[in-house]
Amino acid sequence: MQISVKNFKYDLPSGLVVFLVALPLCLGIALASGAPLFSGLISGIVGGIVIGALSNSALSVSGPAAGLAALVFGAITAIGNYELFLCAVLVAGILQVLLGLAKLGGIANYIPSSVIKGMLTSIGILIIAKQIPHAFGYDKDEKGLLTELIDYGSEDMHELLQPLQHIEVGVTIICIISIIIMLLWEKPFIKKRLPFVPGALVAVIAAVVINQVWVATGSRLAVNNEHLVKIPVAKSAGEFFGFFTLPDFSGFLNGKVIMYGVFIAIIASLETLLSIEAIDNIDPQRRVTNTNRELFAQGIGNAAAGLIGGLPITSVIVRSSANVNAGAKSKLSAIIHGLLLLICIISIPVLLNKIPLSALAAILLLTGYKLAKPSFFKLMFSNGKYQFIPFAVTVIVILAIDLFKIYPPVSGKGLVIGVGAGIFAAFGAILHGNLKNSYFFHQAKHKEGDGIKIHLSEEVSFLNKAAIRQTLDNMPANTSVVIDAGSTTYIDFDVLELIKEFRDIKAPLKNINLQLRGFKDKYQIENELNVQSVH
Repeated sequence: MQISVKNFKYDLPSGLVVFLVALPLCLGIALASGAPLFSGLISGIVGGIVIGALSNSALSVSGPAAGLAALVFGAITAIGNYELFLCAVLVAGILQVLLGLAKLGGIANYIPSSVIKGMLTSIGILIIAKQIPHAFGYDKDEKGLLTELIDYGSEDMHELLQPLQHIEVGVTIICIISIIIMLLWEKPFIKKRLPFVPGALVAVIAAVVINQVWVATGSRLAVNNEHLVKIPVAKSAGEFFGFFTLPDFSGFLNGKVIMYGVFIAIIASLETLLSIEAIDNIDPQRRVTNTNRELFAQGIGNAAAGLIGGLPITSVIVRSSANVNAGAKSKLSAIIHGLLLLICIISIPVLLNKIPLSALAAILLLTGYKLAKPSFFKLMFSNGKYQFIPFAVTVIVILAIDLFKIYPPVSGKGLVIGVGAGIFAAFGAILHGNLKNSYFFHQAKHKEGDGIKIHLSEEVSFLNKAAIRQTLDNMPANTSVVIDAGSTTYIDFDVLELIKEFRDIKAPLKNINLQLRGFKDKYQIENELNVQSVH
């Protein structure tokens, strides 16, 4: 994926928007992971610059992932210190490089599209739910800035309604104004006049200006520091470089470190491949990412992050979706966002700390809505049960774990479990369909003396075994049956044994005149064979 200068006018403003969205996410995930705040920023920078440069994806944006927060927190606690944990991140990166070189990136192709769409939709719903506190000014920072899919640490099932009891008027007004600005910016009369200025960027600038006016005039609406972006400020170059942490390489001899490295590699790779698939699906140009190269790039990025004190990195839906919605054309926008993260923590941390969190919440609320529009549920339902059932199961399981907390927290959280449940549901739907296919013979509709002909499909796998057994077992006595395999290229061994059993035992007992046609010689079944009762 080449970087083109002609896309700069699109990618610069998009990179700015993603930078503004990514900044609080990096900090929030670091806090939720029990890691140093600066580690989240390091991963954001590495994800943007290093992975952005190496990746084949045009629109994906990488950084620290909320889906790994529980795993990272558990790993740091179990391993004992952060320096040893960094060695696990380094191990994960090396393993991902090996996976890419082994060309195992295609594993995501075996995940049904309905499951991918379910993952995307559920993330959209979770984004909306988790931004409600910021929208109203009810920020509980027990585990960090709640800007993505991070737990509140509360067992209260009604916590989403709590912000309504603690509304900060100024915070809410800024959120509403930001949403209105972004919605207006999508209208043709503005979009045609200012096509290269993203509404999200305008909304953030407007939010800062409005709040600074309130502060200057002493208004009671002024948003206080509790509801503003917070990033660490270095007072000297030495303090800045002190934010970086080197790994403890003795971890390579620690079995627990290696185990968590393998686990991080598996979960991070799966999340990346699923995210890449989802982003390719919403790419306006329908470009397809080389997943082997993506795994290689992610591995290099994670190895680099582990060497300088960063968190594990994956391709992230939230940032990537914001990137698409802001009008990005190439991966230059991801690199720009990484460079801006680097520049801001060096030069303008005080200015960035003036951005209201509710303005960023407004960006993510609209992003979440676009991922989970009600019309999309209707579309999936109209596509039939084999699409809707895995989609619905994926959404329900992810929301049950990450939103309603009906399942104990586990490593990888609801995303991976939900995708697994969706795949299982898709497999179950196929099995159910095979039990009710055209092989089944309805004895009640058969008239005595009628001939029966069974055409085997092009490929007959073990999944068809139950249906074929049910069909053959329901054959009426004293009939003529033809099993035609003329169009078949593959028949599973178990199915062949079933047909042989029917030929040698069941057909003669029921006085059935059986003819076998079109079976290849390798199946060792005689064609045009008449099998009749011995009676």
